[in-house]
Amino acid sequence: MLSARSTSTPAGDVARADVAVVGAGPIGLAVAWRCAARGLRVTVHDPAPGSGASAVAAGMLAPVSEAYFGERDLTGLLVESAGRWPAFAAELTEATGVGLGYRTDGTLLVGLTADDLAEARRLWAYQQELDLPVTPLRPSELRDREPALAPRVRGGAFAATDHQVDPRLLVPALRTAAERAGVVLVRGPVRALSDLDATVTVVAAGCGAAALTGLPVRPVKGQVLRLRAPGGGTPGFRHVIRGYADGEQVYLVPRAGGEVVVGATVEERRDTDVSAGAVLRLLRAAVDLLPELAEYDLIETAAGLRPGTPDNAPILGPLPGRPDVLAATGHHRHGIVLTPVTADLIADLVTTGVPDPLLAPFRPDRFTGPSGSVAADRGEPARTSEEDPWN
Repeated sequence: MLSARSTSTPAGDVARADVAVVGAGPIGLAVAWRCAARGLRVTVHDPAPGSGASAVAAGMLAPVSEAYFGERDLTGLLVESAGRWPAFAAELTEATGVGLGYRTDGTLLVGLTADDLAEARRLWAYQQELDLPVTPLRPSELRDREPALAPRVRGGAFAATDHQVDPRLLVPALRTAAERAGVVLVRGPVRALSDLDATVTVVAAGCGAAALTGLPVRPVKGQVLRLRAPGGGTPGFRHVIRGYADGEQVYLVPRAGGEVVVGATVEERRDTDVSAGAVLRLLRAAVDLLPELAEYDLIETAAGLRPGTPDNAPILGPLPGRPDVLAATGHHRHGIVLTPVTADLIADLVTTGVPDPLLAPFRPDRFTGPSGSVAADRGEPARTSEEDPWN
């Protein structure tokens, strides 16, 4: 194993690495940490570490409530990664001494109106068909768990294994753990993969992966709000709440320090502007479900760009014809929950050269065209150099 060190290095001043990771978000840092723990010399390249989608993410670890129609392979990966989270969180906290805001209270799934509840029940029935742990609850049972829920709420369900972590604690902890394991952080843009001096390159650059690899990764905008309980006290609810309110989907994530994350829009847009309409819709739905939120302070509005793919699943594994370049991108809404399994699978592939069977549905070559090249036109066009910090 490499000797522990804490290093941040200017671009252009790095010796040849065994592994070069492009991207210092949770995926890239976790991959780097795992590779360094296996005794490899690792560099991580990022012009602005931790500034991507994770900076605005809510941190829900939700393999059950994020299980959607037609995404069985993805659901299996979510369940597998969520199962690794307790040990991953404990190991990371031990390595850094930093708490991650990891909470296991579970998630309440609720419907405000009869129509909302009918729509939600369709999805819960599908999740139960997959043998996922979803427990239907009557309105009275919901309020036994969360008395602050609005009296209008018609019913819901409980997902005991859907947990949460705070990404704003997770990413700095991963960086600390990686650097202590010997990872060298290189601050600077990567204009082309040929610029990197490494035996293996792992592209974990989120939306920037499109320009670097031609993979069909596109930005999917999400707007998020942060509230704070009056006087900085503890929020008046403890479960994550995911609900339908007059047709609007919303989630509410309580933090121990009094913060509540409210989100999130899903928009096929590339900008990171916050719109008044989105704030209005999210707040209206949030207050409809939990009226006390009307008295909370609005402390932050933000927008980020999720790395989406044509089938909403991540892209994991070697590029077609490039066994020395591994993709670890396209995680869309699931980057935080999929961090442990992605890091393990990619690090194992780097060190053994043998792909785990879990990787099979997510390989980059599922998007290859007849010529064998990656069919980038399956997603939106890659961003231009003026738009993309990686270029």
